[in-house]
Amino acid sequence: MPPVELDLLRGTLDLLLLKTLSWGPLHGLGVVRWIEQVTRERLQVEEGALYPALHRLEAKGLLESTWGFTEKGRRAKYYQLTPAGRRQLAAEVVRWSRYSEAVRLVLSAEGAR
Repeated sequence: MPPVELDLLRGTLDLLLLKTLSWGPLHGLGVVRWIEQVTRERLQVEEGALYPALHRLEAKGLLESTWGFTEKGRRAKYYQLTPAGRRQLAAEVVRWSRYSEAVRLVLSAEGAR
C-alpha cells in the first residue's frame, strides 16, 4: 500500500504528533521514524509539514522543546508534551474516536434510503 498523501494528513497531523510525543521526548527525525514504524510505513510525514506543525503546537503551549544530542551525537531539538498538550491529546482522541465511528457506520451501510 502506498503512503497516504500529505494532504490527507493535514487534519490529523497535530493528533499524530501529540500521540507520538505522549511516549516521551523526541527530536523531529525520531517523530517521523516512530510514525513510519507504527504505521508500517503507510504514513510518511515530510519535513516541510513536520517542523511547521511542531512549531505551531509549541506556540500554542501544547509542546515544549529543549536542545539535546541524538544517539549519533548530533545536536537536535527535542519536543515533549506539556500538561496542556496531554489534555488536548485526550480531547482529540475522544473527538477522533467519535468521528471514525461515524465514518465506519457510513462505510458499512448497505443500500441507500
